[in-house]
Amino acid sequence: MSQVWNTPRVVIGAPHGHSGKTTISIGLIGALKKSGYVVQPFKKGPDYIDPSWLSFAAGRPCRNLDCYWLDDDLIRGTLVKGSTGADMVLIEGAMGLFDGVDLAGTGSTAQIARITKSPVILVVDVTRMTRSIAPLILGCMNFEQDITIAGVILNKVARSRHEDMLRAAVETYCKIPVLGAIPKNAYSVFPERHLGLVPAAEHGSVLEAIAGNVAIAERYLDLEGIAAVAGTALPLKVNDHGDECQAQTKVKIGVIQDRSFTFYYPENIEALAAAGAELVYINSMQDKQLPVLDGLYIGGGFPEVFGAAITANTGLRDALKTAAESGLPIYAECGGLMYLARTIYWRGQEFAMCGVLPLDVVVEDKPQGHGYTLMRALKGNPFFPEDSCIKGHEFHHSRVVNIGEGLHYSYKVVRGQGIDGKHDGLVYRNVFATYNHIHAMANPQWAPRFVALAESYRRQTP
Repeated sequence: MSQVWNTPRVVIGAPHGHSGKTTISIGLIGALKKSGYVVQPFKKGPDYIDPSWLSFAAGRPCRNLDCYWLDDDLIRGTLVKGSTGADMVLIEGAMGLFDGVDLAGTGSTAQIARITKSPVILVVDVTRMTRSIAPLILGCMNFEQDITIAGVILNKVARSRHEDMLRAAVETYCKIPVLGAIPKNAYSVFPERHLGLVPAAEHGSVLEAIAGNVAIAERYLDLEGIAAVAGTALPLKVNDHGDECQAQTKVKIGVIQDRSFTFYYPENIEALAAAGAELVYINSMQDKQLPVLDGLYIGGGFPEVFGAAITANTGLRDALKTAAESGLPIYAECGGLMYLARTIYWRGQEFAMCGVLPLDVVVEDKPQGHGYTLMRALKGNPFFPEDSCIKGHEFHHSRVVNIGEGLHYSYKVVRGQGIDGKHDGLVYRNVFATYNHIHAMANPQWAPRFVALAESYRRQTP
């Protein structure tokens, strides 16, 4: 069975990265929301950080659309399911419009636009450019079939005369509308780390930062014109997989989520709940004790940034170590792995962590692993069947050192870096700690196995 879905939608793309897609998308979503639209944001690719800002702007959790993890059918299904109750969908692209993992552009923003039948609005950084904007846009319009460039937003416009020349060039040669012109230096400051913004939860004045961008969007963007472009999206046929059954609650699984640990896909949380988990949220810096749990999920983030506060919370760190020794199933990704270590070393500072794993972590200035991954589960992996293939991604500036005894690897790295270039996924008792981030829809066995482990622990615990 299939259904026809016709919610207005648009992709925000650009000829290259750092053109202003994220800051414009944040302001645009907030401005549309203020004008009465319920906007559902999506982000192309595995990114966690941009979605955190888009979620705050929309008041709805941003979701990811990724061609490496999901086939076309699952991408369309994610789009439809995630947009329930929305009047409009905004999909923020990544990098340049046609940039993918290979020469064919596999996994590009353009591919997402094609799969979802969404028109594209192109954000162009017009620094030191006038008439040359026309061949740039025409090249994007004609480079691939089935991609509709339906409008342009001019970013970093110097002055009114500059804007007039750009508008004339686009409208004369490209025959598409200019849907906004934003002056250079117009944006409120968004602090950056590594390859992008810091997570929204870390920003001390997230609402004020978003409000500044909303005000800019209201002043300089053609909101009615952008909504009209979104309304031109073609009807989309989506396979009906039926309603997912929510399992009866069986276990309590804790989720450490705070300013240090923010990297969670909504689908991962939803998959655990659907498999029968009641989720209990924990703050690594404020909660002094660990609640009664049957399992624990620790996502990624930047524990080194809040290392002093985490170190000071000895009660929770000690309780977590005791629980791990008792056999509590713990699944930890990247920042979660760091939290379970003995010590984090970062920029001349040392932070004591939980000491569950006999190892230390050094945080470097350059990435130690970055990109899509493919792992093969080894014997003794508590969360994945032996020889199963697990798709994910990694982006870590830290490396593991001083690994002690009592641990074994449970991933063989087929693609990626992992811990040592060959292995990832350290196991100690029922603890599984890895640099590899996964998406539950690409790895549907993960949540049921996690709940099963938690249920087994619950039965064995006095």
